[in-house]
Amino acid sequence: MTTAYFSHPDCRGHDMGAGHPECPQRLDAIEDHLLATGLDIALTRRDAPLARHHDLTLAHSEGYLLELDEFLQQAVETGEHTAIDQDTNVCPGTRQAMLRAAGAAVAATDAVIDGEAINAFCAIRPPGHHATRSQAMGFCFYNNVSIAARHALDVRGLERVAIVDFDVHHGNGTEDIVAGDERILMVSFFQDQIYPFSGGVPMGENMVNLPIPAYTRGGEIRDLIRSQWLPRLEEFRPQMIFISAGFDAHREDELGQLGLVEADYAWITQQLVDVAARHCGGRIVSCLEGGYSLSSLARSVAAHLRVLAGV
Repeated sequence: MTTAYFSHPDCRGHDMGAGHPECPQRLDAIEDHLLATGLDIALTRRDAPLARHHDLTLAHSEGYLLELDEFLQQAVETGEHTAIDQDTNVCPGTRQAMLRAAGAAVAATDAVIDGEAINAFCAIRPPGHHATRSQAMGFCFYNNVSIAARHALDVRGLERVAIVDFDVHHGNGTEDIVAGDERILMVSFFQDQIYPFSGGVPMGENMVNLPIPAYTRGGEIRDLIRSQWLPRLEEFRPQMIFISAGFDAHREDELGQLGLVEADYAWITQQLVDVAARHCGGRIVSCLEGGYSLSSLARSVAAHLRVLAGV
């Protein structure tokens, strides 16, 4: 079995305008680097299906989904960008991209549980970890990882799953959805005192939040992971691990001020692969979140994938 790689051309159809950091070129940079390095041959490519309505309700309220559908329809009818907030807007191609992103996360979960792949990476956009149960924000609309985790629990019958978030920004949406759900352990680190200015006080006992001061480098973050994340993951013994894989904590990324490099992402991934090997038969589904410096994004995703694929 190999690492499944889920993506779809529709994910490039979501475009929030010239100069916006969450742009279609992010996926192009990843694809180009995989081809240039030959890493693509180690992956099993799969087209992301469209998420179904009942998938979305695993993490979002019916009222929110209805409101968002109306907003998206307005963009289709006008053919123009429509702003949800100052950072987040939709265009005519946004709906298909959102459904492919959430659909990839669900399909990857099924593929791994069914033994079609040992693990999976979803090269998708828009990202999801800021989307709360009832609000779109921070470039995010559907919370892809939360949908996938709840699918593993509520549809596929697993009893315990872990969510790991190493984006530079706090996954406030994921925390809003899963806090207090004893079937889910969420561990994360994020830069303190930046958007969305949350996470300092965990919302539930199933949360391990590590706010990190600006300019912290990889060695210090590795120490925190050893002392804070890994013991909780070992105690929890997840049956599957989901990763919100944001690569904007890289030292070259201008949306944050942390100091990670590719070797740090490879190390973090190896720790999670080791936990998965001990407790859940290697089962991991990783979903792209942030990462806005195109070169460092592509290199970091490649470092992550090399460890997942064991090459």
